[in-house]
Amino acid sequence: MNNTRLTSFWKIVIVLCTLVGIFLSVNMLFYLELFGINPIQNAYLIFLLACFLPIAFIFFPAKKKHTSVKWYDIICFALAILITIYIGMNGERIIIEGWDWEAPFVPTAFSILLWALLLEALRRTGGLVLSIICLVISLYPLVASFMPVGFLQGQSYDFLTLARNHIMSANSVFGIAYTTIGNLLLGFLVFGVVITRTGGGDFFFNLALSIFGRTRGGSAKVAVVGSAFFGMLSGSAVSNAVTIGAMTIPAMKKTGYKPHYAAAIEATASTGGTITPPIMGSAAFIMASFLAVPYYQIALAAAVPAFLYYWGLYIQIDGYAAKNNLKGMPKSEIPSFWKTLKEGWFYIFAILIMIFFLAVLNSEGQAPYYASAVLLIIAMIKKKTRLSKKQVLDMFVDMGKVLADIVVIIAGVGFIVGALSATGVSFSFSRELVAAAGDNTFLILIGGALTCFILGMGMTVSAVYVFLAIIMAPALVAVGIDPIAAHLYVVYWATVSYITPPVALAAFATASIAGASPMKTAFQSVQLGSVKFIVPFFMIYNPAILIGRGELWDTVISIVLSIIGITVIAFALEGYLLGAGIINATERTILFIAGLFMFVPLWYFPVAGLILSLLLYFYKTKGSKNYFNQDKGQEV
Repeated sequence: MNNTRLTSFWKIVIVLCTLVGIFLSVNMLFYLELFGINPIQNAYLIFLLACFLPIAFIFFPAKKKHTSVKWYDIICFALAILITIYIGMNGERIIIEGWDWEAPFVPTAFSILLWALLLEALRRTGGLVLSIICLVISLYPLVASFMPVGFLQGQSYDFLTLARNHIMSANSVFGIAYTTIGNLLLGFLVFGVVITRTGGGDFFFNLALSIFGRTRGGSAKVAVVGSAFFGMLSGSAVSNAVTIGAMTIPAMKKTGYKPHYAAAIEATASTGGTITPPIMGSAAFIMASFLAVPYYQIALAAAVPAFLYYWGLYIQIDGYAAKNNLKGMPKSEIPSFWKTLKEGWFYIFAILIMIFFLAVLNSEGQAPYYASAVLLIIAMIKKKTRLSKKQVLDMFVDMGKVLADIVVIIAGVGFIVGALSATGVSFSFSRELVAAAGDNTFLILIGGALTCFILGMGMTVSAVYVFLAIIMAPALVAVGIDPIAAHLYVVYWATVSYITPPVALAAFATASIAGASPMKTAFQSVQLGSVKFIVPFFMIYNPAILIGRGELWDTVISIVLSIIGITVIAFALEGYLLGAGIINATERTILFIAGLFMFVPLWYFPVAGLILSLLLYFYKTKGSKNYFNQDKGQEV
C-alpha cells in the first residue's frame, strides 16, 4: 500500500489510535487496571474496534486512484469513533437491559450505521467480493424462514432486531472470531511488525543464505527457507512473496533458474508461511478459540505438516538443480553463518521467550508482548539495529495498518457467523451435509476442499476458515475425524488458491517480479506445491502425524514414514531420483503411488511403499556411476 496519501498529521493520528488500542490490550491481558480503566469484556472489544476501524478509512482509500484523504473518509472516520465509543460506554446496559434484542432509538440507529461502516471498511481492506458476500449473508436472516430448501430454512428476524443482534450481541461482529483478536491475536500481530521492522526479516534471510547459499541450486533453497521464516512473521502469502521475492527471484534467475520456475518457487514458498508455526496466520488463533484449546497445541499439531510442505518443495528444487546442473551461489555473496548469528541472535532469543510463555507458562495473550518488549529493548541498545524517531513512527503506522486490516476483516466476517448461527442454519447445514454424504468421509472432504478453493478466490484465509469452521468442520467432526485435523484441513485448502489458477494471487505477484507468464507460473506453482493438496487428506486419515494427537510411538512412526513418503512423492513430481538421475513417466507413477502408501495407517501399505521404492532405486542405480562423484561438494 502506498503511503503517499498519509500526511504527517494523519500518521500521528494513526499512531495515537494504534497506541491506545495496544494500551487497552496490554491493560486487559495483564490485569493492570491503569488509570482506573477496567472495562467489561464486551466494552473492551468494542473499544478496540473504536481504535482500529477508523484507521481503515484513513489508510485504505475508497478508490485506488485516490492519493489523499477525502472529506467522506473523514466523515467515516469520525462516525466510526463516535458510534463505537458510545456503544462501548454502554457495554453494561447492553447486557443488563438486553439491547441486542430491544434497545432505545439511538443505539439501534447506531447499530445500522456501524453495520454499513463495517461493510465499507471491509470493501476497502478485504475487497469487493468479500464485502458483498458478508452483506448478502448478513441480510439472510430477513428471509431465512421463506427459503425453499429445507436445510437453508431458519428463524427470521426483522431488520431492526437483526441490526441490534449483529452489533450488540456476542454472536456476530463481536463473536468468537473477534474475541480471539482481543484476547490473543493482537499481541502476535504486534510482535510480527516489531521483529520485521527491527530487521528480523533480513536476519532470517541472511541466516538461510549462509546455510544453503553454496549448495546446488542454493538461491532457490534460500528462497524456500527465507520465505518460511518471513512467512511465520507476516502471515501473509502475497506480502511475503513480494517482499522476499524482490531479493530471491533475481538471484535465482542469475544462477540459471527459468523466470517462471523462479517465480513459482517463491510463490509456493511464501504461501507456506500461513501454515507454519510458531506464528501462523490469524486463522490458527481463531481455530484455538473455536476448539477451546491452548494455541500451542494448534502450533504443535501444525508443525509436521508444515515441515512436509517445505520438505517436498525443497526436494523438488534440488532435483531441478541436479537435472539442469545448477550450481550454488558464489562464495563472495554468502554471509558468514557465525557472524550472522552473532549479529542477530536476539531475534531467535525473542521467539524462544515467546514459545516459553506459550508452552510452559501458558500465558498466551501475554507472551508476544513480553517477546516484543525484549526485542525492542535489545534492538535499541545495539547501535546497528537502533531505530530512529522516524523509523519508530513508521513502525507504529505499519502496526496500525496491519491491525486495522485484520480487525476489520474479522469483524466483517462476524456477520457471516452471526447470520448463520442466529438462524440455526450452521447446525442444520452440517447435519444435512453428513446425511447427504451418507457418512462417507471422502465425499465430505472433497466437498470441503472444493468449497475452500472456490471461496479462497475472493476471500481471505481467515474469512474462509471462519465461514467453514461453522458449517464444514462440524460435519467432519461428526463422522469421527479428529477436531484439530478437521480444522487444519480447512485452513490448508483455504490457502491453495494463492497458487492455483485462475486467481493465484501469490503466483501472479511473483510472475510480475520475474517477468514471466502469470499462468505458466501458476501451473508450475501447482506442481511445486502439490504437497499442500496431499497432506490435508493424510492429516484426516492418519492424525498421528499431528504432534499431540496420538500415542508417542504412533506419532514417531507416522512422522518418519510421512517424511519418506513426501520425499518419494517429490522425486516423482520432479522426475529425478537422488543417486539415480532422471526417471521416466512409468517410474514416476510407481514412485508416486509408493509415496502415497507411506501415509496409509495400515502396516502393509507402508511396507509395500518402501519395497516398491527400494526396488526401483536399486533397478535405476544398478551399474550407474556414483552420484556423489558427479556432484562432489554439491549434494543435498
